[in-house]
Amino acid sequence: MSKIEIRRPRIEDREELNQFFRTVIENTFAREGLAELIEDIEAEINSKKNYLQMDLKSKGEKRYFLIALAENKIIGTIEFGPASELIQVCTNGEMGNLVEVGTVFVLPNYQRQGIGNQLIHEMLQTLNTRGIKEFCLDSGYQNAQNIWKKKFGDPDYLLKNYWGQGQDHMIWKLSTRGVY
Repeated sequence: MSKIEIRRPRIEDREELNQFFRTVIENTFAREGLAELIEDIEAEINSKKNYLQMDLKSKGEKRYFLIALAENKIIGTIEFGPASELIQVCTNGEMGNLVEVGTVFVLPNYQRQGIGNQLIHEMLQTLNTRGIKEFCLDSGYQNAQNIWKKKFGDPDYLLKNYWGQGQDHMIWKLSTRGVY
């Protein structure tokens, strides 16, 4: 594999990133057996586009993205920002003051090659540099949940059947130290 570059997104990356979000989210929903949830797919894509716009507009103050590139092609993303309303509600406000790390996406052909790990490592360094010692992350995707459980252990919150029968939601509260 070619060398992976991790950097902040630029305005000129917006269109490629928006297409990247569509590709990865549609693929993720299909792998989860949820391809028929067109409205949910579109809502998820629009959410990521809005997060990216917040980042670009605020220069990383309201949302902060990192992107991974191989041969000048965007192959992965990660971002952090305020904890989502879902996290705040489901944790009874316990994690409301934490930042949430999310949008950890890697193109299907580049998955299981350590790119997600590189993005997480770089993001944790960024959080540490900013003096952020704790963060949260969540997932309703079963494949991602399996990865997070291997990396971070059992979630702090397990919301059984949150998305429907057999479709749980998980939330982790983590320290930027000791994760890696």
